[in-house]
Amino acid sequence: MEKTEKRGDVEVAGFSLRKLFRRDDDREVRVIRERRHNVRHIPSDGEAVLVVDDSKTIRYALKKMLAQGGFDVLEAENGREAIDLAKSHSPVLIIMDIVMPELNGFQATRRIRKMEETRDIPIVIMSGNQEATEKFWVERIGANDFMSKPFSRKEVFQRLEWAVYRNQIA
Repeated sequence: MEKTEKRGDVEVAGFSLRKLFRRDDDREVRVIRERRHNVRHIPSDGEAVLVVDDSKTIRYALKKMLAQGGFDVLEAENGREAIDLAKSHSPVLIIMDIVMPELNGFQATRRIRKMEETRDIPIVIMSGNQEATEKFWVERIGANDFMSKPFSRKEVFQRLEWAVYRNQIA
């Protein structure tokens, strides 16, 4: 049976939270304060981000992050679906993988840039390959930025903020 004690309003089962954070207590408080000062845009109703990846895992992870941030999330598993969704829903941002079946991320980005109704939607290309050649092609085909996999929640929201609300990339 676990020993449970009550300290203030926190019940601790078998270990002390004070001991857990004792060494970095000052640093932890500072980080929390800095995070609270990190002002994030609150999306208005109907602001959607289109996530395009053939991996259900990546789509799920991004969907969960973005939904927690207040965005509607559209999902596509290939470039062809992405083009259709971009035309019909006008998302505020498209996060697109490069390697996908049917139509890859480069081909889909080129087509999105050629259509008048979608050409101004910011596009962030993501890939597990961090080669300089891919980054070069991202710029050349008209994407706004490159994000490598794996990515952090912080990186996703930084790229979103810069691409959509500041009209530039970090």
